Amino acid sequence: MPRVPRRFRSLRWRISLLAGGVAVLVAGSVGGLVHWATQAQFRDTAHENVLERVRFAARADPGDPRNAGVVRIDPPEAPPGLRERVLEGRIVTMEVRGSNGPEVWGAAPRDGRMLVTRKSLTWEYAELRRLDATMAAAGGLAVAVTVPVGALIAGRMSRRLHEASATARRIAAGELDARIGGEARPGDEIGELSSAVDSMAAALQARLQGEQRFTADVAHELRTPLMGLATAAELLSQELAADYVRDRVKVLGGLVEDLLEVSRLDAGVEEADLLPCAIGPLVADCVRRTGLAVELREEGTGPMVGTDPRRVDRILANLIANAHRHGAGPVVVTVGARRVDVRDHGPGYPDELLAQGPQRFRTGAAERGRGHGLGLTIALGQALVVGAELQFANAPDGGAVATLLLPDADPADADDPGDPGDPEE
Repeated sequence: MPRVPRRFRSLRWRISLLAGGVAVLVAGSVGGLVHWATQAQFRDTAHENVLERVRFAARADPGDPRNAGVVRIDPPEAPPGLRERVLEGRIVTMEVRGSNGPEVWGAAPRDGRMLVTRKSLTWEYAELRRLDATMAAAGGLAVAVTVPVGALIAGRMSRRLHEASATARRIAAGELDARIGGEARPGDEIGELSSAVDSMAAALQARLQGEQRFTADVAHELRTPLMGLATAAELLSQELAADYVRDRVKVLGGLVEDLLEVSRLDAGVEEADLLPCAIGPLVADCVRRTGLAVELREEGTGPMVGTDPRRVDRILANLIANAHRHGAGPVVVTVGARRVDVRDHGPGYPDELLAQGPQRFRTGAAERGRGHGLGLTIALGQALVVGAELQFANAPDGGAVATLLLPDADPADADDPGDPGDPEE
């Protein structure tokens, strides 16, 4: 079955085709009824005229001049079967197809002979054809008017639905204050749908903002006692318990900082300080700063990239730490033109992460280790801030692969490359 072009599957085309089809159906039905009724009227009138003539001829004097040239006696060209029915004593009519078109014959008995008259329907059928042509033109005019009007109405409906779907996509992309707008009028289903989407977006925005405030409040509330705990831990004696307390305080401090960072990313207050950078030295410096075992490979660095070195350092640090924590060595960082691949050789990313992306406080399968699941979420959020793209996949021969795609540097800044230096400074 041939595939229908995409534009013909739209609501506008469907309503236009439906309006055109209904117009054709109505015009055809009306035209057919008018044709049938007019044809029946022409035939009935012809039969009545012929019957009236032969009845008059049967009653009139044979020499009546009014019958001259109208009524004939036993004509040889009379249709077969007409004589047999007349000789039974009946006055009959018969419609036949003559050499010049349809004809109606009438016959009546008189003195053992057959009086015959006939009427041609050529003029009537010519009129019927002209009527059919007029009806066809009227039907075509109705279709020509109905289809554009239907397309206009459907176009307005389609535009409103496109606006609603575009707004829904903006909301799904994180623009929670996007609204369709407009008032819902009684009987306006599209208006009711738009109002329902706006109400849903408002409720969703309120809920997410509440969650963001809760996350930020929790992080701020934890930060003060944590700082006191960290100070107290430093005063403990150098024993095993003291080391354990310091380690847990460090972990808790990292969690609080991650929560604060997530709340800032959710609130959309983070702004990147974009600079033109050479990707090779930038990545090498970020890898060195992690202090973890990483194999660094370069496959041609290509053009300059425009990014925020501090945020790239944060992204790569989280990806490398995640690879060590949940994967297996060796961890390989490959630098190419505008891209950085971070790969481990562990069990790979779980299917849920590949399908839905990183989810906070989820670490996937149990065999991928323990953690609070914020590292990849933060890396993805920071990538969006710098205008980069972060992709997650599993290598065919095993292991997780995270790919960071960085944008090209602004040509206006190409002659003033930034020095990645130390992103923490």
